[in-house]
Amino acid sequence: MANVKQSLKVTALATKIALFFTLILFSACGGNTQQLAQVVDKQRDLVDIVASGKLVAVSDFNSTSYFVYKGEPMGYQYDLLRDFASYLGVKLELIAENDIDKAQAMLERGEVDLIANHLTITAARRKQYCFTKPIGQTRQMLIQRQGAVDDAGHVSSTLELAGRIVYVQQSSASEMRLRHIAEEIGEDIKIVELPDMDAEQLMELVASGEIDYAVCDENVAKVKGETLPNIDYSVPVSFMQNLAWAVRHTSPALLARINEWLDGYLPTAHHRNIRHRYFESPTQRRNMNSDYFYVTDGRVSQWDEYFKQSGQKIDWDWRLIAAIAYQESRFRVNAVSPRGASGLMQLMPATAGYFGLADDASPRLQIDAGVRYLRLLERKFAHVPAKERKKFVLASYNAGYGHVLDAVKLAQKYGRNPNVWDDNVEYFIAHKSEYANDPVVRHGSLRGVETRRYVVEIMERYQHYCNIVAL
Repeated sequence: MANVKQSLKVTALATKIALFFTLILFSACGGNTQQLAQVVDKQRDLVDIVASGKLVAVSDFNSTSYFVYKGEPMGYQYDLLRDFASYLGVKLELIAENDIDKAQAMLERGEVDLIANHLTITAARRKQYCFTKPIGQTRQMLIQRQGAVDDAGHVSSTLELAGRIVYVQQSSASEMRLRHIAEEIGEDIKIVELPDMDAEQLMELVASGEIDYAVCDENVAKVKGETLPNIDYSVPVSFMQNLAWAVRHTSPALLARINEWLDGYLPTAHHRNIRHRYFESPTQRRNMNSDYFYVTDGRVSQWDEYFKQSGQKIDWDWRLIAAIAYQESRFRVNAVSPRGASGLMQLMPATAGYFGLADDASPRLQIDAGVRYLRLLERKFAHVPAKERKKFVLASYNAGYGHVLDAVKLAQKYGRNPNVWDDNVEYFIAHKSEYANDPVVRHGSLRGVETRRYVVEIMERYQHYCNIVAL
């Protein structure tokens, strides 16, 4: 570990030296050094990621890359990113974006550290960013209907695309490939790029008859095609192409570390199992037809309407309440914990009794009681800034208000901010057992590591729900 840290320090020094001379040269050419410095500040590399403790990535959300199933975030890209972040020893922050141009702009502006899509490696894209080692291969396939298009309209080779209207995702490799085909056959192909439309949505448009032809990756076509029986994806429009992640040209250390990780990771049985789960397993195909499979503008659970109704009463985002319910009960109405907590919101008997909740209460009443308890706790932290308050409430919901109050007093006593959760009050919750005999502690010892993890996991799940499910 010491060697790794030393290596990162050397890399950081080399980067600063390089940027120093870049600034000098830029100034000599009459450039605006202040503007360049502002851009440079946003170009994080590995040393900055490790120092911040957070890897920020953008990925597309679809049936294989990133989705929510029964309340839990899943997906091939999500699993790989989670494993890579763990390898670095940092947290993962994932942003969902299906528009390739927008994802690329995020990378250029320094809002994300990498694009974790199945990006086709092309010469044009190499000018924009650096690709990692390939994480897979695919080819572009023509999407058309089986039997829905008459014999004259059915395409069996790329030569027959002349004069036809073909729809593609905006700025995709499919668009570039079709332009090359038009040049190769010497005929015009009417290419329509659709913004904010991913390959799976294009396939659905073809299946419904709204459009006749589209082009997308074979990997996507095979998985999505299982749910669209009238789709034909048998005609290739390209040779096999490598797929990879992308980073900025100004992140060479991050690129090297990703490649180093991929060398050891891709050949493992663990990775093979992940790939099989999302691209080959019959279970995944069944999941896609489930009412609990949520990709875009879907649902989190069968209780969403109750979460929305109750959330409005206390001005909370219903997706955060859903994240709490998942953490507590996995959305099971009859769940009972070893400690006696019960129901969707896992209220203890005394708390349930306080809110008049009967043992056989309906899901709506269970959620309503849980939300009323959240409101009661929130009022106790009215003095805490709004952006911090919900973490205090979540911790109290898990451990009890008294334990969180003790942690607040410990933070005050030992020079930390009593109104900030992360690394302040959170620290004393996690270490509360060590301070059990401190005079300011009135509510005894606590395995506070569990409470800290509880808050982190709910906030992370809430972010996934925000990524994928509309408000």
